[in-house]
Amino acid sequence: MPVETRTPLPAAAPPGRMPPLRRLGYLLVRRRRAVMILSLLAVVIMGVLAAGTVPSLSLARFEAPGSESDLAGAELAERFGTGSADLVLLVTARNGTVDDPAVAASGRALTARLAAADGVAEAASYWTRGEPATMRSRDGKHALVIARVPGSADEVRGRVLPAILPGLTRGDEAITVRAGGGEEVFRQTVPLARQDFVRAELVVVPLVFVLLWLYLRRVVAAVLSLALGLFAMVAGLALLRVPLLYTDVSTFALNLTLALGLGLGIDYSLFVVTRFREEARLGHDRHEAVARAVERAGRTVIFSGATVAISLAVLLLMPFDFLRSFGYTGVAVVAGGVVGAIVVLPAVLASIGDRVLPRREAGEGGAFWPRLADRVMRRPLVYGGAAAALLLMLGSPFLGVSFGVADDRVLPPSAPARQTSEVIRNEFPAEETDALQVVSTGRDVAPEQVADYAAALSRLPGVAQVDSAAGSYASGRRVGDGDPARFSGEGTWLSVVPTTELMQADPVRLVERVRELPAPFEVRVGGYPAELADYRSAVVDRLPLLLTLVFALTFGVLFLMTGSLLIPLKATVLNMLSLAVMLGTLVWVYQEGNLSGLLGFTPTGTLELSIPVLMFCVGYGLSMDYEVFMLCRIREEYAETGDTRSAVMAGMRRSAPLITVAGGVLALGFAAYATADVVMVQMLGVGMTVAILVDATVIRAVLVPAAMRLAGRANWWAPAPLRRLHERFGLAD
Repeated sequence: MPVETRTPLPAAAPPGRMPPLRRLGYLLVRRRRAVMILSLLAVVIMGVLAAGTVPSLSLARFEAPGSESDLAGAELAERFGTGSADLVLLVTARNGTVDDPAVAASGRALTARLAAADGVAEAASYWTRGEPATMRSRDGKHALVIARVPGSADEVRGRVLPAILPGLTRGDEAITVRAGGGEEVFRQTVPLARQDFVRAELVVVPLVFVLLWLYLRRVVAAVLSLALGLFAMVAGLALLRVPLLYTDVSTFALNLTLALGLGLGIDYSLFVVTRFREEARLGHDRHEAVARAVERAGRTVIFSGATVAISLAVLLLMPFDFLRSFGYTGVAVVAGGVVGAIVVLPAVLASIGDRVLPRREAGEGGAFWPRLADRVMRRPLVYGGAAAALLLMLGSPFLGVSFGVADDRVLPPSAPARQTSEVIRNEFPAEETDALQVVSTGRDVAPEQVADYAAALSRLPGVAQVDSAAGSYASGRRVGDGDPARFSGEGTWLSVVPTTELMQADPVRLVERVRELPAPFEVRVGGYPAELADYRSAVVDRLPLLLTLVFALTFGVLFLMTGSLLIPLKATVLNMLSLAVMLGTLVWVYQEGNLSGLLGFTPTGTLELSIPVLMFCVGYGLSMDYEVFMLCRIREEYAETGDTRSAVMAGMRRSAPLITVAGGVLALGFAAYATADVVMVQMLGVGMTVAILVDATVIRAVLVPAAMRLAGRANWWAPAPLRRLHERFGLAD
């Protein structure tokens, strides 16, 4: 096969001008003791800051500021002094039914105590609202007490509920009481997510150390790499103190910090340690080897960190604290990993680098990887087509994705709040606590208009009952008296109570039906289902911008690294294949319920939209992480030979073993969360593990060589204006 005509790469730095990263390497060698002392001091300070970060994390609400539901909630509170129920108490009669006099008396007394509790704005119950069927179980054994607890998520979940619930749930000789509702569900989620963090750390760290020791064959080298991973994790947690000064950061950021910080920190340290070993093997002394490792591996680390940080930083554009939390986390963790790898680690290697060198050389990855690359490049269409078809098949379940809302089933069955919600879901005909509030925007509303509108709303599919000042309606018929004191004031509002079946199936569709129904006066629709619908709509509306920025910015980073237009495009397509497998796995497992018995979760038939969005950004960044490392080695070889085929084989020989180990480390970090109690954390663990393993094996070992071979000289092509742009602003070796 003829050797390709070499396509010139961008010129390197002119003779006599030392690259900046090489100069940094020499500086770190000269000042190694000072750098190590300052690093130890920084670790102590960051440890103190990180310890304060953990208790400050919270679980932000799923809400869209400025949306219709947000405005409706504000009007309800301002004009009527009411709003959605945040807390529900499930009252169970010890004997008889909830209509028995002793049970009713206990229920009223409980309602009064709840209404008088510090932090509670209002409370009502089955017995104080005229005994509506929506607040009584079908068998009469249970009834509901509901309350509105205004305030931030931190205030409600951190102060009010822990203070009042122990006294309210004691019960008496007539009743037992259990707590539930959205705020209590997510309050119980926080400690479980933190337990998942601790359990994962205890499992992951020893396994990662063993894997590193097997690969590096020196205990000191394995300890250094693990220490850099812990450095990135601690640095990430410490840097999160900055956004915590002015906003909420989700407790799930803790889990992402562990998995991402440990994995990226170790990956970046492996890049540097491996390059240091290569330079030492070429005959350079320790200090020269460190400087050269900082120059070559440091460049890879910077580009890799930039792609990961960009992929997660775009989440900062989302107007939701929950998703923004992961943007802060990504930037913080990457910053810690990059600084640790190109500043702290080189100083250590300059001091004790001889102790990380292998006692016995084992070659540069053996013959397996170049043989595999050679076989793939001999028949690139066959191997590449088969691999692509396999990945598309594995990703195909995502075509049937159905997005829903998070509920109590994110908790394990043993969680008290979930057990309360299960009783309400199975035994009650309607979801009183999830009622929609339809608020008039005007002040003057005729009673007959309210009656007609309430009757029309009650005929909508999925509506159990509509309560209003004109009466209560079900299936278009008046079934109860009105409550002017509750629903009238400066205008009026109506409560649309959904059926239990509707809330389990598609609550967002009910919101759409209510908003589509013509109203006799102008209204806004709020309440928990509307908040979720507006949140989901806002996420979807921002997705085009998010995806455009991710693709454009990572494309730009790869162009600055390679000077090519085709390579960034190819990288984007291949990364999308691995992400398709990840998303297909989420649907197959968590939406359809496959492996639910093994993993210990309850499928809901839908996926909450935020988690796939988060995982897409994390997965895209990590895929680019390996792409950057492999491309750096291939580009380096191509600059010397001008032959794509030999460059790919040499690049595979030097990068594939390291990518396999690095992928194994990251996969272990995420796989530890597959046993998490909180389903959203578990989804992150399972999905990211699949994406990383697919990316580090099928994508890098088969599809990259096949695509590079098919493109040939075009891999490195760019039009003349862009080539000049790269020669001026790009980062060359």
